[in-house]
Amino acid sequence: MSEQKLMHSSNAMRGDDHVPLMLIEELSVDFSTARGPIHALRHISLEVAAGRILGLVGESGCGKSSLAYSLIGLLAGNARITHGVIRLGDDDLAHLSAARWRELRGKRIAMIFQDPMTSLNPVRTIGQQMMDIQYRERITRAEKRKFAVDFLAQVRIPDPEARLDSYPHELSGGMRQRVCIAMALLTRPDLLIADEPTTALDATLEVQIIHLLRELQQKFGCSVIFVSHHLGTVAELCDDVAVMYAGEVVEQGSVDEIFRQPAHPYTQALLECDPGSIREATRILPTIPGGLPDLRQVPTGCIFQDRCPQVFERCRREHPGFHLGERTQMARCHLIEQGEMTP
Repeated sequence: MSEQKLMHSSNAMRGDDHVPLMLIEELSVDFSTARGPIHALRHISLEVAAGRILGLVGESGCGKSSLAYSLIGLLAGNARITHGVIRLGDDDLAHLSAARWRELRGKRIAMIFQDPMTSLNPVRTIGQQMMDIQYRERITRAEKRKFAVDFLAQVRIPDPEARLDSYPHELSGGMRQRVCIAMALLTRPDLLIADEPTTALDATLEVQIIHLLRELQQKFGCSVIFVSHHLGTVAELCDDVAVMYAGEVVEQGSVDEIFRQPAHPYTQALLECDPGSIREATRILPTIPGGLPDLRQVPTGCIFQDRCPQVFERCRREHPGFHLGERTQMARCHLIEQGEMTP
């Protein structure tokens, strides 16, 4: 059974009868380098359900941000999509013209970036930037300003009218990220991509931003792809999770399934390394031995084989397909097929 059919079967078991907002099928992305192409993403297949939050998790370098940038057409100049489709309505985002991207980006799809200080223009006021992004709207500047004030108020920025005349450097990091969230939602997109939006914030602000994102997502009804390496944040915010390793999705399912009964050895190792799961004080934090493979020469077999404590001969010669669990959970591991693990 193909991976896409497995996903449809998984959704049927969950009772999902709505059409996914976005459908990613067999997406592969390469980066050209002087030492040869890096196969950064390989055969990614995912569904982004309407009105739900999908979390992308994995350690640094696993391809989360590359996938996010692929979905909004902002890949680096040396990157190209080599295979697959990205369906959003009648559009295939993997093969769009620049003109069509300009119509969609910021309207149907919006993005919140990691560092709000580098996302905002330092020489323009917050108000100027918030009115600039409403260039498609056939309304007066006064109306655009009113919308900007309304959205700053919705992200709980004090005295939003006055903040429109502020420059980014005059705001705290948390306030700047709230501005970026307001700007992303101002055009009421169908899909919001948040690429580690709390990385530059302290723990207290991180909690506030997460609660704000959840509240606004429920209010506006948009779908969200939330990229993070913080498992606790994903567990609190997201409805569904896709676990990425070295350019592949190795496990996916609902938050409840993945966090309560992880099936893939990599997911299990990630959860064991989460500081929030450590019950006793210790000076030695758990880690996953080894490092990511060289993606210029992707190894035959399972991509996790060199770091997996349960590896066996078949893992080294045969690439595992997805195996479907009882509900929505799917994991790419030979042990599941052999009955030694149950998703």
